[in-house]
Amino acid sequence: MSDREFDGKTVIITGAGTGIGRDMAIRFAAAGGRAVITGRRQELLDTVAAEITAVGDEAFVVAGDVSDEAHVQALFAAAADRFSPVDVLVNNAAIAGDVGKIWELSREGFEEALRINLVGPWLCSREAAKQMMSRRSGKIVNIGSISGKRPLATRTPYTTSKMGLIGMTRTLALELGEFDINVNLISPGATETERLVHLAEQWERDYDELIAEFGKLAPLKRIVQPEDISQLALFLASDRARNITGFDINCDAGLWPV
Repeated sequence: MSDREFDGKTVIITGAGTGIGRDMAIRFAAAGGRAVITGRRQELLDTVAAEITAVGDEAFVVAGDVSDEAHVQALFAAAADRFSPVDVLVNNAAIAGDVGKIWELSREGFEEALRINLVGPWLCSREAAKQMMSRRSGKIVNIGSISGKRPLATRTPYTTSKMGLIGMTRTLALELGEFDINVNLISPGATETERLVHLAEQWERDYDELIAEFGKLAPLKRIVQPEDISQLALFLASDRARNITGFDINCDAGLWPV
């Protein structure tokens, strides 16, 4: 892999203010990509952009909600105007959603998870496809979860949205293949990010104990780090993965389907 494999390429990363998204933004920029980062919290995005530009790499912030169609259209237009039409889209933005048994949850909470975790990636992929098709080139990388593949009590909003993302990935790979656009999905296992802290709080669990418990379940006896997901995303977005499309790839220390 070249140190600057993405030189001159516009890379849009959603949910880039924290966790996996932040790590990917920094790494894509370090590999030469012109990082366009979005998310709902302006201050977090500004901090990430400052980290990127401090070392001479490029970043552009367009804050907003990926489930808002107007924002998504403005995001892709602004990226094309600032840099160039998108070459790589990473659909990372997601929320954990409400936690509880189905009879305890609200319709509003369920629909919010679907809007952000599934409708948002669909809207972004649609705009990306419009810019990529005419150039017959592009990469879309969706960030799913192994929780979208296995039973996980109290998590119906999240697991439903992530399973839907797998179906969307496979379908878009079929639709966009003739235009040389690759569409793949990464399914992380438990990853050491702010979201896991939030989940521990929702479950009223000690954070360190929860990490240890998740680690014991995996054959490699550890949980995933954000950089593990980023490195796989970099590969899938590169020309080295030009004949890989429609795949759902686990990165979970072997947790699923064990």
